[in-house]
Amino acid sequence: MKLTFLKWRTQSALRRNKSLRTSTPYKKANTVGVIFSVEDRQKHDDIKEFVKKLEQDGKQVQVLEFLPKMKENYEFLFDFFTIKDLNFWGKIDNAKAAHFSQTAFDYLFYVDSEHNPLVLHLLAQSKAHCRVGKHMTEVEPFFEFMIENKGTLRGLMDNMYSYTKQLR
Repeated sequence: MKLTFLKWRTQSALRRNKSLRTSTPYKKANTVGVIFSVEDRQKHDDIKEFVKKLEQDGKQVQVLEFLPKMKENYEFLFDFFTIKDLNFWGKIDNAKAAHFSQTAFDYLFYVDSEHNPLVLHLLAQSKAHCRVGKHMTEVEPFFEFMIENKGTLRGLMDNMYSYTKQLR
């Protein structure tokens, strides 16, 4: 039932969100968000490397992770939210997640191979100027820039980085 309410809230947020959507040239971008679902240690390490690369380019980076049940939060390095933060009415009650979705990032990277309904809800509410994610037809309204990727998540992050860096 919670997920049904969440789906309705997500569709409503997508319709009502009138945030300015632009693609700032990468060199002029200052703030970057990264959101992902925890899977394994390798993905965690790849995300850390991706964040480090963005920071080396002079970007201020905020990271938020969705922590599924029975998954380990490696190093407790990033802010996170869980399914326990989803109330009966499909609202995510987590201050870090709320702050993240209200931040007007120049770029917001969503790094998952399969889309997560809780993360999609935050993307629907997001004030980010350009939301970047893996291309899947059913989630096109959530993104301004989508990357086609048939390889690994590391390959997806590399493609996100290289294509975004080419924006002028």
